[in-house]
Amino acid sequence: MEEKLYITFLESPVGWLKLTSDSVFLLSVEFKDAQKPSDNDLPGILIKTKKQLTEYFEGKREEFQLKLKPKGTEFQQKVWNLVQKVSFGETTSYLDIAKKSGSEKNTRAVGLANGKNPIPIVIPCHRIIGSNGKLTGYAGGIERKRWLLRHELILSKNTHLLF
Repeated sequence: MEEKLYITFLESPVGWLKLTSDSVFLLSVEFKDAQKPSDNDLPGILIKTKKQLTEYFEGKREEFQLKLKPKGTEFQQKVWNLVQKVSFGETTSYLDIAKKSGSEKNTRAVGLANGKNPIPIVIPCHRIIGSNGKLTGYAGGIERKRWLLRHELILSKNTHLLF
């Protein structure tokens, strides 16, 4: 029997976020243009996710403590685990992640895996940039990526890295 999925929305500075979970794990965060109906009876994981995302956007949280279950291939899971190690206010390149994943030739594959990240912001794929320091693609749009990076860089006082 398939476990019930729960959905809620959170208004944020980067637009509406659609949050999906099962009864225990956060499964996805999606950027949306508008709010749609939400489940009324939310499990603890979605209540906790909304609270921690709100704290993040208010500048009161740098790390998330949430149970995650992103769906993806073994390689994607490896990339997302490496991406989660990039600290608040820091950035790293697709090449660095590729090297850590086993081969610097995997740069394109890392970019594709990053783009398939089902839990953006919490798994901070916005912190991955080109080796030349340029912002490159972001599934949520480059303006959202720029906003998230500026938000973190200003709060972490790494203003020399502003985009």
